[in-house]
Amino acid sequence: YARSIELTVDNVIDNLLYAGAKNCALLTEVVMDFVVANDKAILEKVSFENVPGSMMTDLLTAVTRGNVASDGSDDDDGYGTMRVSELRKKLHEKGLDIDGSRKSMIALLRENSSTSVQDPV
Repeated sequence: YARSIELTVDNVIDNLLYAGAKNCALLTEVVMDFVVANDKAILEKVSFENVPGSMMTDLLTAVTRGNVASDGSDDDDGYGTMRVSELRKKLHEKGLDIDGSRKSMIALLRENSSTSVQDPV
């Protein structure tokens, strides 16, 4: 669904609020990427007044991800700027739950960063 919707400046906030209400990290990321890619049009026409403050972290992450790509910097473990699909892949590799918010996925990865997946005996 997240990749098939047609985002516009007019529906971006509705989709963002829907993604937040359904705890859909992938849709949130797609919407945030749209906001970053269309920054001037968004700033001119869209009000973020009704957007929960917790979603601002996702927006700043999307902006930072673009800056990291251009300047090569990153956070210590890299989780903070990874895309949701990358976070899910890391979680899957460790045998961990791949569902949840971006924040919960990062927390779970950091919690289990020193543990490796072990085969049952």
